[in-house]
Formats: sequence, C-alpha cells, structure tokens
Amino acid sequence: MFTGVVLGTIALAVAYPNLPEISGLSDYRPKLPMRVFSADDVLIGEYGEERRQFVPISAIPQVMKDAVLAIEDARFYQHGGVDYIGIVRAGLANVGESRSQGASTITMQVARNFYLPTEKTFARKVYEILLALKIESQLSKDQILEIYMNQIFLGQRAYGFAAAAEIYFGKLLKDVSIAEAAMLAGLPKAPSSYNPIANPTRARQRQRHIIERMLDNGFITQAQAEAAKAEQLQYRRSISVPLHAEYVAEAARQLIFTQYGEGAYTRGLNVYTSVRSVEQEVAYRALRKGITDYEKRQVYRGPEGYVDLPRDADKLDARIAEALDEHPDNDEIRAAVVTEVNAKQVIAVLQSGDQLTITGEGLRPAASGLVPKANPKVQIRPGAVIRVIKGAKDQWSITQLPEVEGALIALDPRSGAIRTMVGGFDNARSKFNHATQAWRQPGSSFKPFIYSAALEKGFTPSTVINDAPLFFDAATTGSQPWEPKNYDGTFDGPMALRRALAKSKNMVSIRILQAIGTSYAQGWIGRFGFDVEKHLPYLPMALGTGSVTPLQMATGYAVFANGGYRVNPVLVTRVTDNKGRILAQTDAPPLEQLQRAIDARNAFLMSSLLQEVTRTGTAARAQATLKRPDLYGKTGTTNDSQDAWFAGFTQSLVAVVWIGYDLPRKLGDKETGGGLALPVWIDYMSTALKGVPVMEPTPPEGVINVGGEWYYEEYGPGNGISSVGLEDAPAPPAATEDERRSILDLFKN
Repeated sequence: MFTGVVLGTIALAVAYPNLPEISGLSDYRPKLPMRVFSADDVLIGEYGEERRQFVPISAIPQVMKDAVLAIEDARFYQHGGVDYIGIVRAGLANVGESRSQGASTITMQVARNFYLPTEKTFARKVYEILLALKIESQLSKDQILEIYMNQIFLGQRAYGFAAAAEIYFGKLLKDVSIAEAAMLAGLPKAPSSYNPIANPTRARQRQRHIIERMLDNGFITQAQAEAAKAEQLQYRRSISVPLHAEYVAEAARQLIFTQYGEGAYTRGLNVYTSVRSVEQEVAYRALRKGITDYEKRQVYRGPEGYVDLPRDADKLDARIAEALDEHPDNDEIRAAVVTEVNAKQVIAVLQSGDQLTITGEGLRPAASGLVPKANPKVQIRPGAVIRVIKGAKDQWSITQLPEVEGALIALDPRSGAIRTMVGGFDNARSKFNHATQAWRQPGSSFKPFIYSAALEKGFTPSTVINDAPLFFDAATTGSQPWEPKNYDGTFDGPMALRRALAKSKNMVSIRILQAIGTSYAQGWIGRFGFDVEKHLPYLPMALGTGSVTPLQMATGYAVFANGGYRVNPVLVTRVTDNKGRILAQTDAPPLEQLQRAIDARNAFLMSSLLQEVTRTGTAARAQATLKRPDLYGKTGTTNDSQDAWFAGFTQSLVAVVWIGYDLPRKLGDKETGGGLALPVWIDYMSTALKGVPVMEPTPPEGVINVGGEWYYEEYGPGNGISSVGLEDAPAPPAATEDERRSILDLFKN
C-alpha cells in the first residue's frame, strides 16, 4: 500500500505542473450569439452556432440551481472539487450492476468540457480530477456553478439553461417552475435522449426522478414535489422566431457583420432595430394578402403532385402524412391531400389530420382543374396535393403558392428610421430582399420627381398642358422610334398640371420633361437619393423607365413628406454587449441639421398635388377607405404591366409597395398599381395610422393661394408658365372599345 501511495504522489507531482492554465475560466467569456430585436424588444433573429444567453449566478433562480445540484452534484458546496464520498457510493452501487454510475462533480464536468478529450480513459480521469482540484483552488463555488450553467449543452443548439428555458418553454429562466426546472436539469446527461419534445416519455421519467432527488435533498417539500409531478408542461413546439421579420433580421446581420466581422456571432451582441413589431406583422400580412388575392385571379397551374391512396383507413392516414412532409405548409397557405371529388365539393386532409370540405366560391380558383375533361396535369382528383387557404368567414378555398413577388417598406420621414420591411412573399422560399435589392422600373410613381423639377422652372399646378399624341424618332429617344400612349388609349386634350398628375397622363409628363430638359431633370432627381446613372437623360425617363429600389422610392418620397430634407434610412439604432453596455447608438439629428434637398415651397406644392391623387385621382380609394385627408401618393404601373407600385405618405410615415415577377413578365391586362399595390398600402396604413391625428403641412413662406390654388409668389397667375403644347395637333376622336383594347397592349402607364 505504501508503494501505491508513493507512486501516486510521484504521478501527481509530475502531472500537476503540466495541467493547462485555467485563465479562460477566470475570465469566462462564452460564445454568445448575436440577437436582433425590434424597437419594442421582440426577438426577431439570432445568429451564431450556439444559442446562448449568459446569466450571472445571482440572476439564476434558486429552483434551477437546486434542480441541477440535486441530480448532478448534491454535495457541490461541501466538497473540494472531488466528491470522495460520492465516489465510494458510486463504487458500491456499481457492484453487481451491468452499467456503472458516474461520480463526476460539477467541477469535474467543467474541467472535462473545457480542457479534455472526449474518449474515456483512465489517464483522462486522472487529469479530470487534478484539473478539478486546480479549478477549485482558483475559483469560487459560485463562479464554477455560473460557468457550468451557462456553458453546458442542452440540445436544440441551446447552451446554458437560460437559452434552454426559452427554446423549450418560450419563457425567461427566472420564470420557470419546479417541474420545468427539473425537466431542464435532466438534459445535461443526454440532451437528445431526454429531449422532452422528441422523447417525452423518457424525459418525463427523468424529470420525476429529479423531483424526487430535490425532495430527498430538502430543496422542496412533499407538497411541492407532488404538485410538480402533476403539472402539465406546455412546450414551445416551434423554435423559430414568431415575428415575421426575417428580412429585417438579415439586413441587420449584414450591417453588424460588416463592422464586427466573425466576432459578431460570438460576442453576445444585442442589436436593436427601428422596426415596430405590430406594424411589421401587419405589413407582412398585408403583402401576403395582396399577393394571394392576385393569385386567385390567375390561371390554375394544377396540384403540386399526386399520391396513390391505399384503401385501408389506417394506412391512408400514414400515407397522407408522409406525402405532406414533402409539401410543408406555407404559413396560412396549407397543403392538403384530396380524398374525394365531385361536381359540388372537394374533400381534403391537412397534415394535422383534420378533414375539410371545400364548396361554392372556394372551388372557383381551381375551376379548370375540376371539369370532367380537365388536362391531366391540372386535374384535381383523389390523391392530388393541393393548396388551401381559409377566408374571413372560415370558408376554405383552393389556391396555389404564388409565383409573383412583392415588397413593402415604411420609414419615418423625419428621422429615416425604418418602421417595417417585408422583402418578399416568403423568406424561406427566397432570401432575396426585394425591398432593398430589387432594381425595377418605377413607372408613373416616378412622375412626381419630374413634376418637382418643373416647379422650379416656372410650372404651376394650374399650368395647362396638352394631352395630345406624340411621336419621337430614334435620335430623340436614344434608342428607337417611340409613339407613347396613355394607359386607357385616349387623349383628353388641354388640362391643368394638377389634374394631369391625378389622372397620370403620360403625354403631359413627357411634354413637361421636354420643356424643362432631360439633363436638368436627371440632375434634379439626384437630390432625392436616386442613382442618376440609372435614369438616362431621354424623354422616356418621364414615365419612370429608369431603375430604383423600393427603399430608394421611400427615401425619395420622404423628402416631400418632411418639407424638403434628405434623410438617410436607419435600421440599426443601438448595439449593446451581453451585459447591456452600449457599443454603438444612432440618434437622428433634427431635420434642420440635415441636407436640404428641395425648397420647402416645392415640397408643399408637391404634397398638394399628391393629395389630389389620393382624393380624386388614380389612388382615390386611399382617402375613401381610410377616411382622412392627409394622405399623399402616386400609383405606378410600368410598360406591359410588369411592375405595380404605390408610394404614399403622411407627415409621419412613408410607405412603398411593389409587386412583380422576379423575371419581369406581364402581370395582366387589368393589373395596375392602383389595383394591386394600393390595397396593400391601405391595409398597412389602417393599422399604422391608428391614433395618429390628422396632420396637413403648414404653408411655408413664399407661397400664395389664389382662387383655391397654390403658387410660388414669383410664379403666380400671369407670371409662371401658362401653357405647354397647345399649338400641337388636337387630340383625335375618342377610340372605340375595340381600339382601346388593342392600344392597352401597347403601353401601360
């Protein structure tokens, strides 16, 4: 025995000096993910290999510490890193048993997780014991327990009990019950085997065992133990972020990564955005509704697939579930397998096993697939995998996943703070952020910037411009001969500039641009933040043939909304470390300190003109629906109806909606910005403007009102440009209905 003691002492003397430094524990800095929040502190994104929230030992609830100590190391505060009593107890328990009991203390587990290989060898166990003794000599018990409870892996990419509480139960660690704490405490031994969602029976057994251990150690009373065993736990089934702000989170991630590099994913940065959670969800729903409503008007493309249905009822349910695994639900657009079809109804089964019956109007979108002689590729028959959606009155309708895309972005024109950003129909389908990355033709929604330039050249809202035919040769257009048309194919002759913008008259816009000069207009639009090189100085620019992004359009319209100032869009407002210390903060300066893009008079007159659009023009539905006069904006539909826009604002909010196909193609003969994009804008604004008082701009110095119309003082009646193009050929007689239809195919405003 004496020899063994001597050999052990020698081994200890040789091994101990070779133990690794534990300064990493003394200055413990776990890998903490970057977390992105809305302005009202709703989590919208998390980035990093490990889901973790560092919680100091003082903030970890006693019930969670008790549950962990009860099952992992009840004598933690009594031993010096190695529990010799526990080792003896484990050795006796292992006698005659086929599987061994461990005797690792929490300190030994910390040593193993940080410094030692995973293979189980006698040498590793010796080093584990020696490291535990070294750790105990340099750190306090609370420091060791704090490290353990924040570092341990608990499944679902969760590291530490705070992250696990949120992932498994959707709550803060401080709010867990005894039953929940016991369930979480069972995870360290085998996170996969004791996952309460994947293996509820096994997890429940271990939870009950831990509750008994808590009782045996005096951490809880008998009554508390019984109540904990009886508690029905509610799990957070989905570990995804509940708020649909994926495009916002990704945009914020890119900004932070640019500044902090790879460290952004491990430093525990908290990134706060300007987005408001309620408005963001409303914007998401509004855009999806607008796109799904459009989809109802499209030709039915047929089921997504077909499956053979067994006759056996038990096998049928399993086959349906298996088939729908390959066609996951897309939020409110559900996948279903058809089991019965006749002339009046379709019966289908959802992934949940619920059966639904579709009748009447719900069958209309798929009518071409329900006729007896339908094309086999689009026919709806038993075994067809279809898409369904529930309407306002809980009535189911057949639909299809849209191919069209869209974007909605809103910002505060006074600060540039982005209030909402929806970059597409479904982030899971396409990560491409159409709100910030999609360069599209703006069509008539770009006309206000041309009109703004004209005001500086002497044009007034009452300037009369001829809405008569035009023809230009290739030298004038910069490409090929061009004979533009109005959307409806008619020409209304002379009209006031105010009315021309409200009715979105193309001929008037072209004559205005021709009068002020394309080079001047190109320079002018740069004041609003547009890339001038993407708007060539030719006359088609008057109809919005350049390229913009929805974010650029929102920034441009903000100049009109705020009285003439150029604001920079702001998404990230604050960055803090994991302890809440501010690392960076963006404070919007007062408008008066910003760069003035246009004169206040220009912004005021343009707001007046754009108010006419929402009152009597192509966007009259806006004021009629929202019942308020302080709405301003412009519709836009590009050539061949490939893009549909509405850009609108109040003094406190600018919002822009775009809808189109990624690979530009025709949306449809009757699809316009007023019919497609405007309803989405109205849906969003109906919530965003709740409780916001009506605010109309105050006339600035230098404008006068004569006969109910606004003018620059120097361009009042008799001084400004009175008319343009009246000497041109008069408008021809109105076209017949057949002629109008053929003209519609040539050009859309």
